[in-house]
Amino acid sequence: MVAELAPNLATRTQHLPPAVWPPRKRWTREECRTLDSTGIWDRERLELIEGHLLTRMSKKRPHVIAYVLMLEWLTQVFGALYLNPESPIDVAPEDNPTSESEPDFAVLTKTATEYTTGNPAPSDIRLLIEISDSTLAFDLGPKARLHVHRDPANGSYSTVTTCDETQTLTPLTAPAALLNISAILPPRP
Repeated sequence: MVAELAPNLATRTQHLPPAVWPPRKRWTREECRTLDSTGIWDRERLELIEGHLLTRMSKKRPHVIAYVLMLEWLTQVFGALYLNPESPIDVAPEDNPTSESEPDFAVLTKTATEYTTGNPAPSDIRLLIEISDSTLAFDLGPKARLHVHRDPANGSYSTVTTCDETQTLTPLTAPAALLNISAILPPRP
């Protein structure tokens, strides 16, 4: 009897309407600040990107090693007071209501102690660095609208360069500084 019902069931399901995803809540920065002030997210590691609250990934050892090596280089080149590590920044004005990204490093034009209220604005940022291993596809997509991205215009970068460990980079904001890419990569096992 089950065998007789199976063809009828298959026929009925073929005429179902297309799948519709339930509506999602798009968050604003103000809504997130209000909820955060209640303490409800005290143990959550969240980041607001394009209206979506994303759980920040835990860092694996290669990420931690690259982070520490990059921190040492940035401190030597720019000075520790100009670094804004893993802290919110303001992005393009049209994205401000729904994005508050937290790159691994932002190098600022003023010392970090001068930002007593509010986030550094786009004009206050000299250099952004996002270290990525397991989240590279996302970091190069919605989060990064870095490889090396230069010449921003109209919400995208007109120059994107991929470098390997044999190359060096020179930040546009510190033309005398050279970064040996191999010096910030974790050792291979």
